[in-house]
Amino acid sequence: MRFIPTTLQDAFLIEEEPRTDERGYFARSFCETEMADAGLKTRFVQHNNSFNHVKGTLRGMHYQHAPHAEVKVVTCIRGSIHDVIIDLRKDSSTYMKWEGFTLTAGDHRQLYIPEGFAHGYLTLEDGAAVSYLVSTAYAPGTEGGVRWNDPAFGIDWPVEVTVISEKDAAWPDYTAG
Repeated sequence: MRFIPTTLQDAFLIEEEPRTDERGYFARSFCETEMADAGLKTRFVQHNNSFNHVKGTLRGMHYQHAPHAEVKVVTCIRGSIHDVIIDLRKDSSTYMKWEGFTLTAGDHRQLYIPEGFAHGYLTLEDGAAVSYLVSTAYAPGTEGGVRWNDPAFGIDWPVEVTVISEKDAAWPDYTAG
């Protein structure tokens, strides 16, 4: 596994290193030792899957407040998505900055999202599916979010948002402070 720093502090793209032969390939998608050596969290209590019917479906931008803040490791397992993270850690050098990544089934890449980040993704084709590890169990009442089109961030989405939940569309403007 290779751990590639993103432009946001403590966030990484993780690349599998497939071994191929006439049968196909084999690759590690998780290794506690390698992740710990890279300074990443290695304990995950949930494994979530999400399926999306149509291109343009947006899920996000979500996070959980401390003490239930979560680390996520996101993989696209079918189709393709544009995954976006926002650093909401006030003491971070990349506070209020965002970065987007295209993840596809078969690209052998995952996105490691630290605690204190908002996370969401937009499907780039019909039938996209996402799988992710989560370090903390969902705790009702501790969820937060920022709106996908909040001017405080100015996220540049690559395709039109056509499907979004009422809750995700209604997050208020983000106020720093």
